[in-house]
Amino acid sequence: MNYKQLIYDFNNCFSWEERYLYLIDLGQKLPLFPNKYKISKYLISDCQSQVWIVLTSHNNKVNLQGYSDALIVKGLIALIFILYKNLSLSELINFNVYSLLNDLNLNKYLTVSRSNGLNSIIKNIKNQARKILNVYN
Repeated sequence: MNYKQLIYDFNNCFSWEERYLYLIDLGQKLPLFPNKYKISKYLISDCQSQVWIVLTSHNNKVNLQGYSDALIVKGLIALIFILYKNLSLSELINFNVYSLLNDLNLNKYLTVSRSNGLNSIIKNIKNQARKILNVYN
C-alpha cells in the first residue's frame, strides 16, 4: 500500500470508530517483530504503551520494523511505516510526515498521550536514520 491509497482509505471512513478499526487492521498486518529486538536500545521511552522500532538500511533504502502492545499504537506504527515506505535515509529525515498526518486529521481524534507517543515514534525513527547516515559519512 502507498500513502495515497492510505489517505484515500482513511478519509473514506465514515466515523472515527471506523478509522480506529482501520488503524487496528493496519497494525495487524505488520510483520512479526523478532523478540531479539525487544530490548531497551529499540524501546521508545516516551510512549505510554510499550513500543519498539528498528530502522535498518540496505542500499540506502529504509527498512522499518516495529511493535507495540497497544492495538491503536500498532496501527499508528503501520501508518507511519507506509508513509516512509521506499524512502532513502536522507529522504526520511527531510520528509514532512506531519503534513500527511494533518491530512488524516489524526490530532483531532487522538488523545494527548497518543499524539505525544506518535511524535516520539517519528523523532526516534528520524534519529535512528541520522545515526546510520553518520556512520556512512
